[in-house]
Formats: sequence, C-alpha cells, structure tokens
Amino acid sequence: MAHTRNSIVINASYEKVFDSSNDINRWKEFFNEYTESEVLEKSGNKITFKLTHENGRSWTSYRLLFKEHKFAYAARVEPMVPFEFMKLIWLYREVEAGTEMTWIQDFKMAKDAKFTDEQVEKMMNEHSQENMKRFKEIIEKEANV
Repeated sequence: MAHTRNSIVINASYEKVFDSSNDINRWKEFFNEYTESEVLEKSGNKITFKLTHENGRSWTSYRLLFKEHKFAYAARVEPMVPFEFMKLIWLYREVEAGTEMTWIQDFKMAKDAKFTDEQVEKMMNEHSQENMKRFKEIIEKEANV
C-alpha cells in the first residue's frame, strides 16, 4: 500500500478554504491535470462526481464533507483501474497564518498497472504539492490577501 501526506497553509479563513477546496465544479481550475469536473449527485453531505484527466480518462468518486469536524473523506468508485483502491482524507486546521490544509492519500496499484505503488506515490507527492500551490494562489487572491 502507498501513502502520501502533503500540507500547505493558505492565508484565508477556514470557511473560505473549506468551501472553495470542496467545490468540485471548480476542480478543473484548481487541479492542473483535470479537464472536467462534474457533480453527478448531492445527497446530504455526500457528493458523487466525475473527473476527467488530461489524458482523456474519466472516473467517478464520492466525497463526504464533514465541515463541522474540519475534514472531508473521498474514495474512487469506478473504474478503479489503475488502482485496487484509492482513499483520500483532507484535513483542515486553523493556524495563526490562516488555514492548514492537509491531503492524505492511501492507495494500492492494480497488479497489471503500468507503475508501481512507489512510483505513483512519488508522482502523487509532486502533483499534490504543485496543486496545493494553485489552491493557495487562487484562494488567497479571492480572499484579497
């Protein structure tokens, strides 16, 4: 199993960071690798959505928002390929400089996947850090920081 953990402090209120970062329709703006992000269904605190990667592949996932507890939980649903499983937790913590956002990903690559757990873990760490900088830049600009 592979595991990543990346954090960034965004100079904006918790409300702004949580609401903006969990606005699935904006993910094509926040993530540099998604060309489409579409909410398929909302029910209570659960959002089912479809993402399309720049390589043209799409998949559905769900996300559970626990705003009052300062976290979100997500999992990939279908297709699972190239993963056996993919689970994510986003944590939010108010700090003196704003809001610390932490992304934790646990996953396992499928046996016939092109890359190993270790290779994908390295790639995901790099992509997460790049994307977190985009989140920070966009949210802070909107918060007029």
